[in-house]
Amino acid sequence: MTAPMLIRDAAWAVVWDAPAKRHAYARGMDVLIEGGRIAAIARHDPDAPPPEGAEVVDGRRMLVMPGLVNIHTHPTTEPASRGVREDHGVPEQQMTGLFERLQAFRIDQAGQAAAMRLAYAELMSAGVTSVVDLSPPFPDWLPIMRESGLRVWAGPGFAAAHWGMSAPQTVTYLWNRENARTQFEAAKQVMKQAEADNSGRLHGIVFPAQIDTVEEDMLREAIAYAGETGRGFTTHIAQAVVEVREMIRRHGTTPIQWAESIGLLTPRSILGHAIFVDEHASIGWHTAKDIGLVADSGATVAHCPTPFARYGEHLKHFGKYRARGVNMGFGTDCAPHNLIEEMRLAIILARNAVRDVAAADTGSVFHAATVGGATALGRPDLGRLEKGAAADLVLVDLAHPLMNPPRDPLRALLFHAADRAVKRVLVGGETVFANGRPTRLDVTEAAGILAESQARMLRDARGRDYRGRSGDEISPLALPLH
Repeated sequence: MTAPMLIRDAAWAVVWDAPAKRHAYARGMDVLIEGGRIAAIARHDPDAPPPEGAEVVDGRRMLVMPGLVNIHTHPTTEPASRGVREDHGVPEQQMTGLFERLQAFRIDQAGQAAAMRLAYAELMSAGVTSVVDLSPPFPDWLPIMRESGLRVWAGPGFAAAHWGMSAPQTVTYLWNRENARTQFEAAKQVMKQAEADNSGRLHGIVFPAQIDTVEEDMLREAIAYAGETGRGFTTHIAQAVVEVREMIRRHGTTPIQWAESIGLLTPRSILGHAIFVDEHASIGWHTAKDIGLVADSGATVAHCPTPFARYGEHLKHFGKYRARGVNMGFGTDCAPHNLIEEMRLAIILARNAVRDVAAADTGSVFHAATVGGATALGRPDLGRLEKGAAADLVLVDLAHPLMNPPRDPLRALLFHAADRAVKRVLVGGETVFANGRPTRLDVTEAAGILAESQARMLRDARGRDYRGRSGDEISPLALPLH
């Protein structure tokens, strides 16, 4: 158990206003942490002595805010795509390069471990204290989670099919139903191992990988298993035009409407992306029901703007989903794993979608990145600064030049400073990130290992790509090499 801590006279604090069900600013606050939880929040009393043995943190040049909750990440694989996927896309597949990359590129286990270390360090640097890690399980996966000190929901994926390509305009589904059962049973064991961890910070989340690669019977079984075991449930859905068209071909309706018909939309369900709904311009289906179905079910949308904006698409739009009553949360999905930058991008994209500055704002996206994510995970003690909540906090340096003038510190953080002003991150009252580095997670050799693994991945792509290309041919360098 960590020693008590008193954050004394914080210049600004983002506190939870329970009656109004929203965050609010407070000035000159003392925040007391004991036993891994917030023991008290009160106006600064200069005459009150700190508890015996407590660490006293001078908060006069600090913003104290709740830790961010990231509900959709792939940290074991996505950092390997740095320098690869940023400009990559396939015009015949509505510009997404998802299917081509996943067929051609595979990162080895050494690269996965290194990628995970770097991604977790990056998550912390941007104020994330809770993360949903959606990855293929491998031996180092749970140990690195434990080492990091973060709260992690482990989502070991399982599927009955994987995607293939035989031509730029063609995505095929290669089915192996027996292997899906093996994967699902293995995932159950991995989740149990995570929840047995002595840290108490590891959890399981049921993760059939994609709505189009898992068959109906197993999807029904997965959502039932999540309910029986009290776990969350998540899957990728409405993440690509190719997927939506395939699901319409199979079932005569959109992925969201089909998911609702088989019982997948529940308050414990996190929908990865849910961008290409029936009324999205790139779909143009004849109904306008999808967003309402998600809202009525109590399911959460994990909004990850960056990977879609890179190839010219986006959710249309954050403000519309929220106004319809959808619980919105945020994820980073791909590298960079910077949730502060995702919030900023979500605001800009929403405003551009409807040419309206009111489509999204700092307060609404911050709510989604904290309380929205915590709600999705069934954890009302996360994502808020109030007595009794978990002491998962972020200390932001108001003296950083990009935070000045500090008239409105959240706006300064989201639009200007981002991770550069994050000074310290606490999980359960324990410091897991300080002065630009993780305190527990060893990233010393990770960058070099990842670079070597990426080089192998690019070289070996020739044996997997449908046209026999190397990785450098699939994704050429930004400039010609002379």
